[in-house]
Amino acid sequence: MSSNTLKYKGYVGKILRVNLTDSTTSEFPITNELAENYIGGAGMATRILYDELEPGIDPLSPENKAIFLTGPVEGTMIPTASRVGLYSKSPLTNSFFHSSAGGHFGPELKYAGYDGIIFEGASEKPVYLFIDDGRVELRDASHLWGMDTTKVQEELFEELGSDEIQIAAIGPAGEKLVRFACVICGSRALGRGGLGAVLGSKKLKAVAVRGHGDIHVPDMRKMKILLDDVFARFNANPSTAEILPRYGTPVLVNANNTLGLFGFNNWQDEYYTESEGLSSDTMRKELVKRDKSCFACPSRCGKFSIVEKGAHKGAMVEGPEYEDIFSLGSMCGHNDLDVVAAAERLCDDLGVDAIEAGVAIAFAMECYEKGILTDKDTDGVELKFGRSDIIMDMVTKVAMRETNLGNILAEGVKRASEKIGKGSADFAMQNKGLTFPGHSARGMPGFALGYATGPRGGSHHDGRPTGERTGFIKRNTIEGKGEYTARINHLNILTDSMILCHLPESVWGPLDITDVLVRCLNNTTGMDLTLEDTKKTSERIWNLIRAFSIREGYRRKDDTLPKRFMEEPIKTGPSKGMVISQEMLDYMLDQYYDFRGWNRETGIPTRERLLELGLSDIADDMEKYK
Repeated sequence: MSSNTLKYKGYVGKILRVNLTDSTTSEFPITNELAENYIGGAGMATRILYDELEPGIDPLSPENKAIFLTGPVEGTMIPTASRVGLYSKSPLTNSFFHSSAGGHFGPELKYAGYDGIIFEGASEKPVYLFIDDGRVELRDASHLWGMDTTKVQEELFEELGSDEIQIAAIGPAGEKLVRFACVICGSRALGRGGLGAVLGSKKLKAVAVRGHGDIHVPDMRKMKILLDDVFARFNANPSTAEILPRYGTPVLVNANNTLGLFGFNNWQDEYYTESEGLSSDTMRKELVKRDKSCFACPSRCGKFSIVEKGAHKGAMVEGPEYEDIFSLGSMCGHNDLDVVAAAERLCDDLGVDAIEAGVAIAFAMECYEKGILTDKDTDGVELKFGRSDIIMDMVTKVAMRETNLGNILAEGVKRASEKIGKGSADFAMQNKGLTFPGHSARGMPGFALGYATGPRGGSHHDGRPTGERTGFIKRNTIEGKGEYTARINHLNILTDSMILCHLPESVWGPLDITDVLVRCLNNTTGMDLTLEDTKKTSERIWNLIRAFSIREGYRRKDDTLPKRFMEEPIKTGPSKGMVISQEMLDYMLDQYYDFRGWNRETGIPTRERLLELGLSDIADDMEKYK
């Protein structure tokens, strides 16, 4: 079917397929069925990868595929329609993984003539892809191999004759197959899941795109009316109009710590008495020079910062973001914001997920303090909580796989704990291989359920903490959390398929899919979806992702939490005593599976539910795994 048979607007209508083994390219048309049933982004990528990947393949083998993909709204003026997604089988979790980033790469890719790119096979030598208004070239990248992500972008700006080209690149961590290597797009990160290592295994150093094309919508008058309404919502909402523009994501330091939900010393506690040194007020006063915005976003939550004193004077970063303040700061037991900013920049340059890197260092610190690791294992470094002076060196060791310990930690904390042993798995703060970010599982039961059941493991973008943290939903009860969590899943997967940023969730949701999202999708594409249609589509995508996980061996037993969250109550602070016991989790899992129509014993979607969602082929496939 040719791409011009697509009846919907918003899409370019085609995805570029690049075979890196034989350096050939072709076009993959977006069909009406694919658009209607899976929308774009995470939904469309799940369908493609489910169909094209064999179960059980090594994520770092040529048999894996990596897909850059946009959604139908990218490149329009709908707020936050800036994002690009990267999708693959993760080397951390061994299942489907999706990561997204803001900035400008996504719209530019569509303007350059494609809704996305499928990379398959593996090159024998380093290469980069250049798309210039529909013209496609695979070019030698041997001269770029070994460079950090900032240097790669600078070199390609000069080589391609423009600094307005949008570039996604891996750093040395991706080349060295660090299992949580990321991809940097401008100054934004496709951060989680180790998808930078997938590109590294394919010898794909970078993707550069430039375009001057258009995005067509069915009716500009209706779109203008919609935009007036959506921007009014952004301007009237305190989060998007005041808090994010002023403070960005670091506002969550005080928000979480005030509730006693701020991870400290590898989650040994959740109340940090010295958190003010990491707060958004401190950051605004000492580091931030100006606010930054992604394409088509009025919230300006990005903060361009410069360290002005001390050993890291002159370090510049877009950030630090809340998650990096948590992972590279409080998790490691210190509140030196200058070190956090410099370490985040180092993570971006080396191309490694700052959340995973910081949590890996914190895990090693606890191993050292418990005597599981000794000076011999750390090459004489006293790897103690609170030592901000060793963070930069540890990041380098992990991202570059330097020293035996750095090499072990580069595998992620799950595999590291299996290698180190001696009970360290009890405080390896991960699920399904992905570490937990800076939002509490113990203090928010519904969010804990989202962590446990999320296909990505420790991701705060499968479930969301907002409902319980803000008081929309009571956090001192487990009743009703199954349905609540499932509805949040559907809201998130819809925005990840369109693709829109989660931060304005108070506008998009925040507890369920709302009519404003449906209107954005319909006005962009010309679809005529109802709210119930859209909810069903989101549920279809979620069940397909679950089926992918089932095919890779995941079952109910894997929908769990670290021992610390389930057996060690929070020690101090406003949430003292809160814990998610196995009994509590089992009760919520039963609620969740019942609402979803999944088998209580196995967690496998039932045939009946899959047929209701129009997934008859998946229903047949799941029969093999009962």
